Amino acid sequence: MRPSTTALLLAVGLTAACTTDASVVDDPEWLATLIQSLEHQPVANPPAFIARYDYQGQVVYYLPARCCDIPSNVYSAAGTIICHADGGFSGGGDGRCSDFLAARKNERIIWRDPRGAA
Repeated sequence: MRPSTTALLLAVGLTAACTTDASVVDDPEWLATLIQSLEHQPVANPPAFIARYDYQGQVVYYLPARCCDIPSNVYSAAGTIICHADGGFSGGGDGRCSDFLAARKNERIIWRDPRGAA
């Protein structure tokens, strides 16, 4: 292989390893629909993102609170909301996963709003 070909393959491999979008094969289809919905809403401040975690032996997806009294959402791999980890009127979520922020593991940012802050 020529040196320029080797460098190109290395660059492509490094770029692929750094991706943080919803096109990753093992993420569920409902996630793309959620992302499209978020992209049609006004930009949050700070900008919205979705992270994937391991929590209590399962893969979950976390959408942080957007602002003020709006709670965060923690979704199961099937796309159902299992709890609101934080946010809401009290700032502490709904109490159904009060250990989420401390117990979550293996963060992977799936999507970050590319539009930036409002």
